[in-house]
Amino acid sequence: MNALRRCGWCGVEPLYVAYHDTEWGVPQHDERALFELLILEGAQAGLAWSTILRKREGYRRAFDNFDAARIARYGEADVARLLADPGIVRNRLKVAAAISNARAALAVREAFGGLDAYFWRFVDGAPIQNAWTDLGQLPARTELSDTISRDLRQRGFKFVGSTIVYAYMQATGMVNDHLVDCFRHREVAAL
Repeated sequence: MNALRRCGWCGVEPLYVAYHDTEWGVPQHDERALFELLILEGAQAGLAWSTILRKREGYRRAFDNFDAARIARYGEADVARLLADPGIVRNRLKVAAAISNARAALAVREAFGGLDAYFWRFVDGAPIQNAWTDLGQLPARTELSDTISRDLRQRGFKFVGSTIVYAYMQATGMVNDHLVDCFRHREVAAL
């Protein structure tokens, strides 16, 4: 398995390799998973993604397995509990954003039928298939991520700048950014 050619960003850390090999770039349509990744991408702002991956189970436990309806009802006692939890990134703005994003996600579900319908309409329901040959070609943001970011902010979402949104698009498979010589490029394109 180690002889497989992978995107250079995943390195050799087992958690990162597993994320790259099984999740990153796979078209995601599960409501809970889409919400989870939105919260985790926002939590990652200014940090390494590996930090968030290591804390992912802590987030699932602390945030009721990313049940947006439950999180939307969190009050000050929940905020205090979260800010004391070493299993997550204890940043007041990011915790507040997770709660307000849960409320905004419920409004999106009401308006569009779900996060799946909302996000995937931006790519006409099919992943954008890129053919990058070098990590330096991968953009940090695009005009489309700018558009989605603006729309999310207008709907009350926080920590959804264009760079975060593009990382979300990559994570949820809205865009296939595996390098063409990575063994996952062709596999993900076939999904």
